[in-house]
Amino acid sequence: MSAPANSFQQTKPTKRRWWILFLISLMYLIAYMDRSNISVAQPEIAKAFGLSKTQMGVVLSAFTLAYALGQVPAGWLGDRFGPKKVLMVIMSWWAAAAALTGAASGMNSLLGARFLLGLGEAGAFPVASRGMQLWFPRSERGRIQGTTHFFSRFAVAVTPLVAGSIMLAFGWRAIFYIFGSLGVIWAAAFAIIYRNRPEEHAGVNRAELAEIRGVNPDGSIKELGAVYQRTPWKQILGSANMWYIALGYGCFFFGTNFYLTWYPTYLREHRHLTVQALGLIGSLPLFAGMLGDIVGGSLTDIAFKRSGNAKWARRVVAAPGFVLAGIFVIPAAITESAGLSVLFLAISFFFLEFVIGPAWAVPMDVGGQFSGTVTGIMNMAGALTASLTPIVYGGLFQRGYWIAPFYVSAGVLFLGALVWLFLIDPERSVVENTIVENTN
Repeated sequence: MSAPANSFQQTKPTKRRWWILFLISLMYLIAYMDRSNISVAQPEIAKAFGLSKTQMGVVLSAFTLAYALGQVPAGWLGDRFGPKKVLMVIMSWWAAAAALTGAASGMNSLLGARFLLGLGEAGAFPVASRGMQLWFPRSERGRIQGTTHFFSRFAVAVTPLVAGSIMLAFGWRAIFYIFGSLGVIWAAAFAIIYRNRPEEHAGVNRAELAEIRGVNPDGSIKELGAVYQRTPWKQILGSANMWYIALGYGCFFFGTNFYLTWYPTYLREHRHLTVQALGLIGSLPLFAGMLGDIVGGSLTDIAFKRSGNAKWARRVVAAPGFVLAGIFVIPAAITESAGLSVLFLAISFFFLEFVIGPAWAVPMDVGGQFSGTVTGIMNMAGALTASLTPIVYGGLFQRGYWIAPFYVSAGVLFLGALVWLFLIDPERSVVENTIVENTN
């Protein structure tokens, strides 16, 4: 596939990849609505089934545990069979699991439904990351990861308002039936629109493909290479950099999982906000997090484009984000004012979400064509760590300790900053002993 070096400049590039990004972003939106809506209905579910806070913590952890267990297999499937087939299957799976949550009749069925939902959602982000790697150049990866997670945080921000309104009108079970149906609609649209590679999409012209793949010195578009090769498990699992990446994301996921599990209950039971106030005031940290996604993702791409140094570009955003998030979570816990608590949580979450862009860009940087598997390992470690969040918070809240969990989170966040600053190397491949080329 060759052409004169300036031929691409004579044709205006199509923008199909941005529509693909929007479609995948909608999947992130639906995923987080389905996983976070239970936090709104927690008090009603606990009352209906006679569950303690500790038991609810176990239910919430069932999702995260299953989510962790499914990460690597699903990421590998995405590498092996392509993002399109895998995402269509898992989206339909978790839509059914969401409906089963609404149909639960007690502790066991509720636990099973959340476990199935976790397994269904497990492959969504690793496989989507592989899909986006095929559609976007390296210089845009921080921004696109920030954008997709912007949609996920938007889901968490609006879910209390939407789910609360549904619950007040139709009861808590209706939340899961209505939200679950969105997955089926998305899967149908994805089947029609998406192609695994831009080369296979009729709407992508050669100028856009040149932007995605890059151009060789002779003017030809760079080739993608083999679509699939045998996964180098020994190299990946034996890479210290792989486990540093996983540890860093574990610290991040521990901090954010509070907002997906106990945050609404914390505001209702400790800060005494009503359901209506929860949907308005309580959403402030999530909107701040959305802004953090975009700012952090954009900053790391700008730093990379200007310096050509991925190590510096990813670290300079992620490490300060961790530190500032840990600093601001402390006054959020100790202040007596509910308004100030929400404000400090908003500032903390804004800086914590700086980490998203660099954290999800790095597996794409260092994983090559196995980025689905690499991202799955990272997200698995994150989910395993995050599965402790609802148990730690639930157990301490149950005993009346409403401040102590936030000190634990602050310590974890400071650890994350150290891991990013001194250990994670975005320029060291985890699939072979080489330095990743800092181009495109």
